[in-house]
Amino acid sequence: MFGSGKELLTTCQSQHIKISQAMIQREQHLFESCPDQLRNQMLQQWRVMETSVESALNQNLTSMGGLIGGEAKKLMKRQQAGKAICGDITAKAVAYSMGVLEVNASMGVIVAAPTAGSSGILPGTLKALQEEHSWEDAQMVDALFCASAIGLIITEKATVAGAEGGCQAETGSAAAMTAAAICELMGASPEVSLHAAAICLKNVMGQVCDPIAGLVEAPCQKRNGIGAANALISAEMALAGVPSLIPFDEVVEAMGHVGRSLPESLRETALGGVAATPTGCALKEKLRQKK
Repeated sequence: MFGSGKELLTTCQSQHIKISQAMIQREQHLFESCPDQLRNQMLQQWRVMETSVESALNQNLTSMGGLIGGEAKKLMKRQQAGKAICGDITAKAVAYSMGVLEVNASMGVIVAAPTAGSSGILPGTLKALQEEHSWEDAQMVDALFCASAIGLIITEKATVAGAEGGCQAETGSAAAMTAAAICELMGASPEVSLHAAAICLKNVMGQVCDPIAGLVEAPCQKRNGIGAANALISAEMALAGVPSLIPFDEVVEAMGHVGRSLPESLRETALGGVAATPTGCALKEKLRQKK
């Protein structure tokens, strides 16, 4: 059992296991389930994630508020034309991640990872990497358990809710979960995974939650794209041996403190940030008149 990054590392190092294995052990203890059963359940989550990625690329989706729709296809068209300026993996990860938000906003089925508003980062990035590296689904399942461990710690020591901690708590946490999972997939140690997660959270610390018209559409969708890039960049740094100077647990605690310090207007109330701009207010009024 573990409730912090330090405890997680101690568990992994003492037993010579990966973060994913430590998380599976925890689930076994709590739910009295066997590893195969837990893996099968997680595989079903991965299948839902895959479908949500594919749906945005194969269907014409329109969000409930009409603020987003079709962005993933536009990005993939550019990538497939060989015009991506950020590289094919990053371009696909961004497109996939933003696409999942289109599915969510059009009342499709997604996996909240850790929330609906940040649900594109983990599946979008991992799917892009799986296609590049030809990883087996069993490896993706392990990656999701690793990500879950990071999400668990953030939830217990801070928050993953935008209404409590701003967008840093949602897309920042999702990116941290993803970065840690990437490092494990690449064969890195649990310590490296925690460095990547810490770097991710620091990169967006203080990011506010300001959904236009109170809908989980904009700027949420684009921040999922940014989250995918953040995860890849943070994992790259950690894998190269560039550590987080501040330990993961301390970063998480700092993120929680910053989130609680944000005014209510910047925590999912749509009363501040871009939601309170003239254009943001006009879009809100336009949607109100449609009802």
